[in-house]
Amino acid sequence: MVEIGFIPGPLPQAGTVVVPVAAPSRLGEAARALDAATGGQLARLLAAEDKPPEHGRILHLTLPHGTDLAGIVLLVLGKPGGVTPLELEEAGGKLVARLTELGIAEAAVAPADDLELGHDAAAIAAHLAHGAALRGYEFTKYKQSQAEDETGHRARSLVFHGLSVEAPEALRAHSLTTAVCAARDLVSEPANILTPRAFAETCQGLTELGVEVEVLDRAELERLGMRALLGVAQGSVQPPYVVVMRWKGAAPPKPLVLIGKGVCFDSGGLSIKPAGGMEEMKWDMGGAAAVYGAIRALALRRASVDVVGVVGLVENMPSGSAQRPGDVVRAMSGTTIEVVNTDAEGRLVLADVLWYAKERFQPAAMIDLATLTGAIVVALGHEHAGLFANDEDLATALIAAGEATGERLWRMPLGKAYAKHIRSDVADIKNVGRAREAGASAGAVFLERFVGDVPWAHIDIAGTTWTSRARPLAGKGATGFGVRLLDRLVADRFEATAPA
Repeated sequence: MVEIGFIPGPLPQAGTVVVPVAAPSRLGEAARALDAATGGQLARLLAAEDKPPEHGRILHLTLPHGTDLAGIVLLVLGKPGGVTPLELEEAGGKLVARLTELGIAEAAVAPADDLELGHDAAAIAAHLAHGAALRGYEFTKYKQSQAEDETGHRARSLVFHGLSVEAPEALRAHSLTTAVCAARDLVSEPANILTPRAFAETCQGLTELGVEVEVLDRAELERLGMRALLGVAQGSVQPPYVVVMRWKGAAPPKPLVLIGKGVCFDSGGLSIKPAGGMEEMKWDMGGAAAVYGAIRALALRRASVDVVGVVGLVENMPSGSAQRPGDVVRAMSGTTIEVVNTDAEGRLVLADVLWYAKERFQPAAMIDLATLTGAIVVALGHEHAGLFANDEDLATALIAAGEATGERLWRMPLGKAYAKHIRSDVADIKNVGRAREAGASAGAVFLERFVGDVPWAHIDIAGTTWTSRARPLAGKGATGFGVRLLDRLVADRFEATAPA
Protein backbone atom coordinates (compact mmCIF):
# COMPACT_ATOMS: atom_id res chain seq x y z
CA MET A 1 0.00 0.00 0.00
CA VAL A 2 1.36 3.42 -0.94
CA GLU A 3 0.91 6.10 1.68
CA ILE A 4 0.00 9.47 0.14
CA GLY A 5 0.74 12.77 1.85
CA PHE A 6 0.26 16.44 1.07
CA ILE A 7 2.58 19.17 2.43
CA PRO A 8 2.36 22.86 1.56
CA GLY A 9 6.06 23.38 2.30
CA PRO A 10 9.14 23.27 0.06
CA LEU A 11 10.80 20.17 -1.36
CA PRO A 12 13.24 18.23 0.82
CA GLN A 13 16.97 18.53 0.25
CA ALA A 14 17.59 14.78 0.42
CA GLY A 15 16.15 11.56 -0.93
CA THR A 16 14.38 11.22 -4.28
CA VAL A 17 12.35 14.01 -5.86
CA VAL A 18 9.76 13.53 -8.62
CA VAL A 19 9.45 16.56 -10.90
CA PRO A 20 6.59 16.97 -13.40
CA VAL A 21 7.60 18.46 -16.76
CA ALA A 22 5.40 19.38 -19.71
CA ALA A 23 5.71 17.18 -22.79
CA PRO A 24 7.94 17.02 -24.60
CA SER A 25 10.60 18.89 -22.61
CA ARG A 26 9.36 22.15 -21.06
CA LEU A 27 10.56 22.60 -17.51
CA GLY A 28 8.38 24.22 -14.90
CA GLU A 29 9.50 26.29 -11.94
CA ALA A 30 10.58 23.33 -9.77
CA ALA A 31 12.33 21.57 -12.65
CA ARG A 32 14.21 24.72 -13.66
CA ALA A 33 15.53 25.15 -10.12
CA LEU A 34 16.72 21.54 -9.97
CA ASP A 35 18.18 21.78 -13.46
CA ALA A 36 20.23 24.77 -12.40
CA ALA A 37 21.33 23.00 -9.22
CA THR A 38 22.53 19.98 -11.22
CA GLY A 39 24.34 21.93 -13.91
CA GLY A 40 21.70 21.40 -16.60
CA GLN A 41 21.44 17.61 -16.20
CA LEU A 42 17.64 17.56 -16.44
CA ALA A 43 17.59 19.34 -19.78
CA ARG A 44 20.34 17.05 -21.10
CA LEU A 45 18.44 13.94 -19.92
CA LEU A 46 15.35 15.02 -21.86
CA ALA A 47 17.41 15.96 -24.93
CA ALA A 48 19.10 12.55 -24.95
CA GLU A 49 15.83 10.74 -25.69
CA ASP A 50 15.58 9.08 -29.12
CA LYS A 51 12.24 10.81 -29.67
CA PRO A 52 10.45 13.62 -27.83
CA PRO A 53 9.10 12.23 -24.53
CA GLU A 54 5.34 11.74 -24.49
CA HIS A 55 2.77 11.85 -21.72
CA GLY A 56 3.53 9.29 -19.02
CA ARG A 57 7.21 8.89 -19.88
CA ILE A 58 9.35 8.58 -16.74
CA LEU A 59 13.08 9.32 -16.70
CA HIS A 60 15.41 8.69 -13.79
CA LEU A 61 18.53 10.65 -13.01
CA THR A 62 20.86 9.13 -10.40
CA LEU A 63 23.01 11.76 -8.72
CA PRO A 64 26.60 11.16 -7.62
CA HIS A 65 27.22 9.65 -4.21
CA GLY A 66 27.77 12.36 -1.64
CA THR A 67 25.23 14.80 -3.02
CA ASP A 68 22.21 15.66 -0.89
CA LEU A 69 19.61 14.31 -3.32
CA ALA A 70 19.85 10.63 -4.20
CA GLY A 71 18.01 11.04 -7.47
CA ILE A 72 15.52 12.96 -9.57
CA VAL A 73 12.62 11.39 -11.44
CA LEU A 74 11.13 13.33 -14.35
CA LEU A 75 7.43 12.69 -14.97
CA VAL A 76 6.40 13.90 -18.42
CA LEU A 77 2.82 15.16 -18.63
CA GLY A 78 0.60 16.57 -21.36
CA LYS A 79 -0.68 15.93 -24.86
CA PRO A 80 -1.19 18.20 -27.85
CA GLY A 81 -4.99 18.05 -27.47
CA GLY A 82 -4.88 18.48 -23.73
CA VAL A 83 -4.63 15.98 -20.90
CA THR A 84 -7.69 14.64 -19.06
CA PRO A 85 -8.00 13.98 -15.32
CA LEU A 86 -8.05 10.24 -16.08
CA GLU A 87 -4.79 10.52 -18.02
CA LEU A 88 -3.23 12.34 -15.07
CA GLU A 89 -4.46 9.61 -12.72
CA GLU A 90 -3.03 6.91 -14.95
CA ALA A 91 0.29 8.79 -15.00
CA GLY A 92 0.23 8.70 -11.21
CA GLY A 93 -0.32 4.96 -11.38
CA LYS A 94 2.54 4.54 -13.82
CA LEU A 95 4.78 6.58 -11.50
CA VAL A 96 4.19 4.17 -8.60
CA ALA A 97 4.92 1.16 -10.80
CA ARG A 98 8.13 2.75 -12.09
CA LEU A 99 9.34 3.75 -8.61
CA THR A 100 8.88 0.14 -7.54
CA GLU A 101 10.90 -1.06 -10.54
CA LEU A 102 13.65 1.38 -9.56
CA GLY A 103 13.59 0.20 -5.92
CA ILE A 104 12.62 3.64 -4.64
CA ALA A 105 10.47 3.30 -1.51
CA GLU A 106 9.90 6.98 -0.74
CA ALA A 107 9.76 10.10 -2.88
CA ALA A 108 8.69 13.72 -2.75
CA VAL A 109 6.67 15.12 -5.66
CA ALA A 110 7.25 18.71 -6.75
CA PRO A 111 4.28 20.93 -7.64
CA ALA A 112 3.41 21.18 -11.34
CA ASP A 113 3.58 24.97 -11.44
CA ASP A 114 3.32 26.90 -14.73
CA LEU A 115 3.16 23.79 -16.95
CA GLU A 116 0.05 24.98 -18.83
CA LEU A 117 -1.63 21.56 -18.89
CA GLY A 118 -5.17 22.92 -18.66
CA HIS A 119 -5.37 22.18 -14.93
CA ASP A 120 -3.96 24.12 -12.01
CA ALA A 121 -1.16 22.67 -9.91
CA ALA A 122 -3.51 21.62 -7.10
CA ALA A 123 -5.75 19.62 -9.43
CA ILE A 124 -2.75 17.98 -11.12
CA ALA A 125 -1.32 16.92 -7.76
CA ALA A 126 -4.68 15.55 -6.61
CA HIS A 127 -5.20 13.49 -9.77
CA LEU A 128 -1.64 12.15 -9.68
CA ALA A 129 -2.04 11.26 -6.00
CA HIS A 130 -5.38 9.50 -6.58
CA GLY A 131 -3.94 7.41 -9.39
CA ALA A 132 -0.80 6.60 -7.42
CA ALA A 133 -2.79 5.43 -4.40
CA LEU A 134 -5.07 3.23 -6.49
CA ARG A 135 -2.19 1.62 -8.39
CA GLY A 136 -0.24 1.14 -5.19
CA TYR A 137 -3.06 -0.63 -3.34
CA GLU A 138 -2.28 -4.08 -1.96
CA PHE A 139 -4.32 -6.42 0.24
CA THR A 140 -1.76 -7.78 2.71
CA LYS A 141 -3.95 -8.20 5.80
CA TYR A 142 -3.21 -11.90 6.20
CA LYS A 143 0.51 -11.83 5.39
CA GLN A 144 2.56 -11.93 8.61
CA SER A 145 5.85 -11.58 6.78
CA GLN A 146 6.94 -11.20 3.20
CA ALA A 147 10.21 -11.84 1.43
CA GLU A 148 12.51 -8.87 0.92
CA ASP A 149 12.36 -9.27 -2.85
CA GLU A 150 8.56 -9.00 -2.73
CA THR A 151 8.13 -5.90 -0.57
CA GLY A 152 11.45 -4.46 0.46
CA HIS A 153 11.75 -2.17 -2.54
CA ARG A 154 8.13 -1.34 -3.29
CA ALA A 155 7.08 2.29 -3.49
CA ARG A 156 5.59 2.94 -0.06
CA SER A 157 5.32 6.70 0.32
CA LEU A 158 4.66 9.66 -1.96
CA VAL A 159 4.45 13.15 -0.51
CA PHE A 160 3.05 15.89 -2.74
CA HIS A 161 4.53 19.29 -1.92
CA GLY A 162 2.87 22.64 -2.45
CA LEU A 163 -0.64 21.44 -1.57
CA SER A 164 -2.26 21.40 1.87
CA VAL A 165 -4.02 18.24 3.04
CA GLU A 166 -7.01 20.49 3.76
CA ALA A 167 -7.23 21.78 0.19
CA PRO A 168 -10.50 20.82 -1.55
CA GLU A 169 -8.64 18.96 -4.28
CA ALA A 170 -6.70 16.89 -1.74
CA LEU A 171 -9.81 16.16 0.32
CA ARG A 172 -11.74 14.96 -2.72
CA ALA A 173 -8.88 12.74 -3.88
CA HIS A 174 -8.56 11.30 -0.39
CA SER A 175 -12.28 10.62 0.01
CA LEU A 176 -12.59 8.85 -3.33
CA THR A 177 -9.38 6.87 -2.83
CA THR A 178 -10.51 5.79 0.64
CA ALA A 179 -13.87 4.64 -0.70
CA VAL A 180 -12.39 2.64 -3.60
CA CYS A 181 -9.88 0.96 -1.32
CA ALA A 182 -12.62 0.13 1.20
CA ALA A 183 -14.57 -1.60 -1.57
CA ARG A 184 -11.43 -3.45 -2.64
CA ASP A 185 -10.86 -4.59 0.93
CA LEU A 186 -14.36 -6.08 1.05
CA VAL A 187 -13.95 -7.90 -2.26
CA SER A 188 -10.54 -9.22 -1.16
CA GLU A 189 -11.74 -10.66 2.16
CA PRO A 190 -12.14 -14.45 2.31
CA ALA A 191 -15.68 -15.72 2.70
CA ASN A 192 -15.06 -17.18 6.14
CA ILE A 193 -14.37 -13.63 7.35
CA LEU A 194 -16.77 -11.57 5.23
CA THR A 195 -19.99 -13.41 5.96
CA PRO A 196 -23.31 -11.69 5.22
CA ARG A 197 -23.46 -10.70 8.90
CA ALA A 198 -19.95 -9.25 8.83
CA PHE A 199 -20.76 -7.31 5.66
CA ALA A 200 -23.92 -5.92 7.29
CA GLU A 201 -21.90 -4.86 10.33
CA THR A 202 -19.40 -3.11 8.05
CA CYS A 203 -22.27 -1.18 6.48
CA GLN A 204 -23.46 -0.14 9.94
CA GLY A 205 -20.11 1.56 10.43
CA LEU A 206 -21.19 4.19 7.88
CA THR A 207 -23.36 5.77 10.57
CA GLU A 208 -20.15 7.45 11.80
CA LEU A 209 -20.17 9.44 8.55
CA GLY A 210 -23.81 10.46 8.88
CA VAL A 211 -25.30 7.70 6.76
CA GLU A 212 -28.64 6.26 7.88
CA VAL A 213 -28.29 2.47 7.99
CA GLU A 214 -31.07 -0.10 8.42
CA VAL A 215 -30.44 -3.85 8.55
CA LEU A 216 -33.27 -6.23 7.64
CA ASP A 217 -32.78 -9.72 9.11
CA ARG A 218 -34.31 -13.04 8.10
CA ALA A 219 -37.51 -12.49 10.08
CA GLU A 220 -38.11 -9.14 8.39
CA LEU A 221 -37.29 -10.57 4.95
CA GLU A 222 -39.81 -13.34 5.54
CA ARG A 223 -42.40 -10.80 6.63
CA LEU A 224 -41.79 -8.79 3.46
CA GLY A 225 -42.10 -11.91 1.30
CA MET A 226 -38.58 -11.90 -0.16
CA ARG A 227 -38.82 -15.58 -1.02
CA ALA A 228 -36.55 -15.38 -4.06
CA LEU A 229 -33.69 -14.02 -1.95
CA LEU A 230 -34.45 -16.38 0.94
CA GLY A 231 -34.44 -19.35 -1.41
CA VAL A 232 -30.84 -18.62 -2.36
CA ALA A 233 -29.81 -18.37 1.28
CA GLN A 234 -31.61 -21.45 2.59
CA GLY A 235 -28.73 -23.86 1.95
CA SER A 236 -26.27 -21.93 4.13
CA VAL A 237 -25.84 -21.71 7.88
CA GLN A 238 -25.10 -18.02 7.36
CA PRO A 239 -28.28 -15.93 7.71
CA PRO A 240 -29.21 -13.46 4.94
CA TYR A 241 -29.58 -9.71 5.29
CA VAL A 242 -30.70 -6.74 3.27
CA VAL A 243 -29.00 -3.49 4.24
CA VAL A 244 -30.34 -0.04 3.40
CA MET A 245 -27.83 2.83 3.48
CA ARG A 246 -29.05 6.37 2.88
CA TRP A 247 -26.92 9.44 2.41
CA LYS A 248 -29.30 12.36 2.55
CA GLY A 249 -27.17 15.34 1.65
CA ALA A 250 -30.13 17.00 -0.07
CA ALA A 251 -33.88 16.62 -0.11
CA PRO A 252 -35.10 16.19 -3.69
CA PRO A 253 -38.55 14.70 -4.29
CA LYS A 254 -37.14 11.28 -5.20
CA PRO A 255 -33.79 9.66 -4.38
CA LEU A 256 -31.38 7.84 -6.63
CA VAL A 257 -31.19 4.19 -5.57
CA LEU A 258 -28.07 2.06 -6.01
CA ILE A 259 -28.48 -1.70 -5.63
CA GLY A 260 -25.77 -4.31 -5.20
CA LYS A 261 -25.63 -8.07 -5.45
CA GLY A 262 -23.92 -9.35 -2.32
CA VAL A 263 -23.40 -13.10 -2.63
CA CYS A 264 -20.55 -13.41 -0.14
CA PHE A 265 -19.68 -16.85 -1.46
CA ASP A 266 -21.16 -18.60 -4.46
CA SER A 267 -20.58 -22.34 -4.64
CA GLY A 268 -23.32 -22.59 -7.23
CA GLY A 269 -25.56 -24.35 -4.74
CA LEU A 270 -26.73 -27.79 -5.85
CA SER A 271 -25.82 -26.75 -9.41
CA ILE A 272 -22.30 -26.69 -8.02
CA LYS A 273 -19.45 -24.96 -9.80
CA PRO A 274 -16.28 -26.78 -10.89
CA ALA A 275 -13.62 -26.92 -8.18
CA GLY A 276 -11.05 -25.12 -10.31
CA GLY A 277 -11.34 -21.42 -9.66
CA MET A 278 -14.15 -21.71 -7.11
CA GLU A 279 -12.00 -19.84 -4.58
CA GLU A 280 -12.55 -16.73 -6.68
CA MET A 281 -16.24 -16.80 -5.85
CA LYS A 282 -15.52 -14.89 -2.65
CA TRP A 283 -15.82 -11.81 -4.86
CA ASP A 284 -19.35 -12.52 -6.03
CA MET A 285 -20.36 -9.65 -3.75
CA GLY A 286 -18.50 -7.08 -5.86
CA GLY A 287 -21.69 -5.21 -6.74
CA ALA A 288 -22.60 -4.75 -3.08
CA ALA A 289 -19.02 -3.63 -2.35
CA ALA A 290 -19.27 -1.01 -5.11
CA VAL A 291 -22.52 0.34 -3.68
CA TYR A 292 -21.00 0.45 -0.19
CA GLY A 293 -17.96 2.29 -1.57
CA ALA A 294 -20.09 4.77 -3.51
CA ILE A 295 -22.18 5.65 -0.45
CA ARG A 296 -18.98 6.01 1.56
CA ALA A 297 -17.48 8.33 -1.06
CA LEU A 298 -20.58 10.54 -1.14
CA ALA A 299 -20.67 10.79 2.64
CA LEU A 300 -16.97 11.57 2.91
CA ARG A 301 -17.25 14.46 0.48
CA ARG A 302 -20.60 15.57 1.90
CA ALA A 303 -22.29 15.38 -1.49
CA SER A 304 -25.44 17.44 -1.96
CA VAL A 305 -27.59 14.53 -3.08
CA ASP A 306 -30.11 12.01 -1.76
CA VAL A 307 -28.85 8.51 -2.55
CA VAL A 308 -30.00 5.19 -1.16
CA GLY A 309 -27.85 2.07 -1.35
CA VAL A 310 -29.53 -1.31 -0.93
CA VAL A 311 -27.55 -4.55 -0.85
CA GLY A 312 -28.79 -8.13 -0.63
CA LEU A 313 -26.33 -10.24 1.37
CA VAL A 314 -26.47 -14.03 1.16
CA GLU A 315 -24.32 -17.12 0.80
CA ASN A 316 -25.15 -19.73 -1.85
CA MET A 317 -24.24 -23.18 -0.54
CA PRO A 318 -25.20 -26.84 -1.15
CA SER A 319 -26.76 -28.74 1.75
CA GLY A 320 -29.75 -30.82 2.68
CA SER A 321 -31.76 -27.62 3.02
CA ALA A 322 -30.54 -26.03 -0.22
CA GLN A 323 -32.81 -24.87 -2.99
CA ARG A 324 -33.22 -27.52 -5.72
CA PRO A 325 -33.24 -27.16 -9.50
CA GLY A 326 -36.91 -27.32 -10.46
CA ASP A 327 -38.14 -25.47 -7.37
CA VAL A 328 -40.65 -22.65 -7.89
CA VAL A 329 -40.47 -19.57 -5.65
CA ARG A 330 -42.76 -16.57 -5.43
CA ALA A 331 -40.85 -13.29 -5.37
CA MET A 332 -41.85 -10.30 -3.29
CA SER A 333 -43.58 -8.85 -6.36
CA GLY A 334 -45.78 -11.94 -6.63
CA THR A 335 -44.00 -13.19 -9.74
CA THR A 336 -43.37 -16.93 -9.71
CA ILE A 337 -39.92 -18.11 -10.74
CA GLU A 338 -38.84 -21.57 -11.81
CA VAL A 339 -35.32 -22.18 -10.51
CA VAL A 340 -33.75 -24.15 -13.33
CA ASN A 341 -30.17 -23.58 -12.19
CA THR A 342 -29.24 -22.69 -8.60
CA ASP A 343 -26.02 -21.07 -9.88
CA ALA A 344 -28.10 -18.31 -11.47
CA GLU A 345 -28.74 -17.01 -7.98
CA GLY A 346 -27.76 -13.35 -8.20
CA ARG A 347 -30.83 -12.42 -10.21
CA LEU A 348 -33.04 -14.07 -7.58
CA VAL A 349 -31.48 -11.91 -4.89
CA LEU A 350 -31.79 -8.76 -7.00
CA ALA A 351 -35.39 -9.51 -8.00
CA ASP A 352 -36.58 -8.96 -4.45
CA VAL A 353 -34.19 -6.10 -3.69
CA LEU A 354 -35.14 -4.20 -6.85
CA TRP A 355 -38.84 -4.59 -6.15
CA TYR A 356 -38.41 -3.58 -2.50
CA ALA A 357 -36.43 -0.47 -3.45
CA LYS A 358 -38.92 0.50 -6.14
CA GLU A 359 -41.93 0.14 -3.84
CA ARG A 360 -40.41 1.74 -0.76
CA PHE A 361 -38.49 4.68 -2.22
CA GLN A 362 -40.32 5.50 -5.48
CA PRO A 363 -36.88 6.46 -6.87
CA ALA A 364 -35.90 8.92 -9.56
CA ALA A 365 -33.74 6.13 -10.98
CA MET A 366 -32.31 2.76 -10.00
CA ILE A 367 -28.92 1.34 -10.90
CA ASP A 368 -27.89 -2.17 -9.96
CA LEU A 369 -24.39 -3.60 -10.09
CA ALA A 370 -23.78 -7.33 -10.08
CA THR A 371 -21.25 -9.97 -10.98
CA LEU A 372 -24.17 -11.59 -12.75
CA THR A 373 -23.02 -13.69 -15.69
CA GLY A 374 -20.01 -15.41 -17.17
CA ALA A 375 -21.62 -14.62 -20.52
CA ILE A 376 -20.69 -10.95 -20.19
CA VAL A 377 -17.03 -11.96 -19.89
CA VAL A 378 -17.33 -14.01 -23.07
CA ALA A 379 -18.87 -11.01 -24.83
CA LEU A 380 -16.71 -8.18 -23.51
CA GLY A 381 -13.68 -9.70 -21.83
CA HIS A 382 -12.30 -7.70 -18.92
CA GLU A 383 -12.15 -4.32 -20.66
CA HIS A 384 -15.77 -3.20 -20.28
CA ALA A 385 -18.68 -3.92 -17.99
CA GLY A 386 -22.00 -4.65 -19.66
CA LEU A 387 -24.66 -1.95 -19.50
CA PHE A 388 -28.37 -2.66 -19.91
CA ALA A 389 -30.87 0.16 -19.51
CA ASN A 390 -34.49 1.08 -20.12
CA ASP A 391 -33.74 4.81 -20.18
CA GLU A 392 -31.61 6.50 -22.85
CA ASP A 393 -30.61 9.54 -20.78
CA LEU A 394 -29.45 7.38 -17.87
CA ALA A 395 -27.52 5.10 -20.20
CA THR A 396 -25.83 8.05 -21.90
CA ALA A 397 -24.84 9.56 -18.55
CA LEU A 398 -23.41 6.26 -17.31
CA ILE A 399 -21.36 5.74 -20.47
CA ALA A 400 -19.95 9.28 -20.15
CA ALA A 401 -19.08 8.67 -16.49
CA GLY A 402 -17.38 5.44 -17.49
CA GLU A 403 -15.24 7.19 -20.10
CA ALA A 404 -14.28 9.91 -17.60
CA THR A 405 -13.20 7.44 -14.91
CA GLY A 406 -11.83 4.60 -17.00
CA GLU A 407 -14.56 2.29 -15.68
CA ARG A 408 -15.92 1.78 -19.14
CA LEU A 409 -19.31 0.38 -20.10
CA TRP A 410 -20.62 -1.19 -23.30
CA ARG A 411 -24.34 -1.00 -24.07
CA MET A 412 -25.96 -4.41 -24.47
CA PRO A 413 -29.45 -5.25 -25.78
CA LEU A 414 -32.74 -5.75 -23.97
CA GLY A 415 -36.14 -6.32 -25.56
CA LYS A 416 -39.03 -8.68 -26.09
CA ALA A 417 -36.96 -11.11 -28.13
CA TYR A 418 -34.76 -11.77 -25.11
CA ALA A 419 -37.70 -11.83 -22.72
CA LYS A 420 -38.87 -14.93 -24.59
CA HIS A 421 -35.69 -16.68 -23.44
CA ILE A 422 -36.88 -16.75 -19.82
CA ARG A 423 -40.42 -18.00 -20.39
CA SER A 424 -41.22 -20.96 -18.16
CA ASP A 425 -43.64 -23.84 -18.72
CA VAL A 426 -44.48 -24.05 -15.02
CA ALA A 427 -44.09 -20.50 -13.68
CA ASP A 428 -44.20 -16.89 -14.84
CA ILE A 429 -40.49 -16.89 -15.67
CA LYS A 430 -37.41 -19.07 -15.19
CA ASN A 431 -34.05 -17.97 -13.89
CA VAL A 432 -31.97 -18.93 -16.94
CA GLY A 433 -32.36 -18.42 -20.66
CA ARG A 434 -31.54 -20.64 -23.61
CA ALA A 435 -28.36 -22.67 -23.39
CA ARG A 436 -25.33 -20.69 -24.61
CA GLU A 437 -27.49 -17.93 -26.10
CA ALA A 438 -27.28 -14.30 -24.93
CA GLY A 439 -26.88 -15.24 -21.28
CA ALA A 440 -26.13 -11.69 -20.14
CA SER A 441 -29.23 -10.32 -21.86
CA ALA A 442 -31.34 -13.13 -20.40
CA GLY A 443 -30.16 -12.13 -16.94
CA ALA A 444 -30.92 -8.47 -17.64
CA VAL A 445 -34.46 -9.02 -18.94
CA PHE A 446 -35.10 -11.16 -15.87
CA LEU A 447 -34.19 -8.18 -13.66
CA GLU A 448 -36.23 -5.81 -15.82
CA ARG A 449 -39.36 -7.65 -14.70
CA PHE A 450 -38.91 -6.12 -11.24
CA VAL A 451 -38.28 -2.44 -11.97
CA GLY A 452 -41.61 -1.30 -13.42
CA ASP A 453 -41.45 2.03 -15.21
CA VAL A 454 -38.61 3.44 -13.08
CA PRO A 455 -35.58 4.61 -15.10
CA TRP A 456 -33.17 1.74 -14.53
CA ALA A 457 -29.75 0.46 -15.50
CA HIS A 458 -28.13 -2.88 -14.83
CA ILE A 459 -24.34 -3.10 -14.90
CA ASP A 460 -22.88 -6.58 -15.18
CA ILE A 461 -19.43 -6.33 -13.62
CA ALA A 462 -18.48 -10.02 -13.71
CA GLY A 463 -15.46 -9.26 -15.91
CA THR A 464 -14.26 -6.11 -14.16
CA THR A 465 -14.52 -6.71 -10.39
CA TRP A 466 -11.27 -8.69 -10.25
CA THR A 467 -8.17 -8.58 -12.41
CA SER A 468 -5.50 -11.22 -12.91
CA ARG A 469 -3.01 -8.70 -14.29
CA ALA A 470 -1.94 -5.21 -13.32
CA ARG A 471 -3.93 -2.36 -14.84
CA PRO A 472 -3.23 1.39 -14.94
CA LEU A 473 -5.15 2.06 -11.73
CA ALA A 474 -5.13 -1.37 -10.10
CA GLY A 475 -2.69 -4.14 -9.33
CA LYS A 476 -3.72 -7.78 -9.42
CA GLY A 477 -6.83 -8.51 -7.40
CA ALA A 478 -9.88 -6.47 -6.52
CA THR A 479 -10.47 -3.37 -8.63
CA GLY A 480 -13.28 -1.62 -6.74
CA PHE A 481 -14.99 -1.21 -10.11
CA GLY A 482 -18.12 0.91 -9.88
CA VAL A 483 -17.21 3.25 -7.02
CA ARG A 484 -15.60 5.92 -9.19
CA LEU A 485 -18.20 5.38 -11.91
CA LEU A 486 -21.12 5.97 -9.55
CA ASP A 487 -19.46 8.89 -7.79
CA ARG A 488 -18.90 10.58 -11.15
CA LEU A 489 -22.43 9.86 -12.33
CA VAL A 490 -23.88 11.38 -9.17
CA ALA A 491 -21.69 14.47 -9.52
CA ASP A 492 -22.55 14.94 -13.20
CA ARG A 493 -26.26 14.13 -13.22
CA PHE A 494 -27.73 14.18 -9.72
CA GLU A 495 -25.74 16.90 -7.96
CA ALA A 496 -25.85 20.61 -8.60
CA THR A 497 -22.05 20.95 -8.53
CA ALA A 498 -19.84 18.98 -10.90
CA PRO A 499 -16.44 17.63 -9.73
CA ALA A 500 -13.21 19.52 -10.27
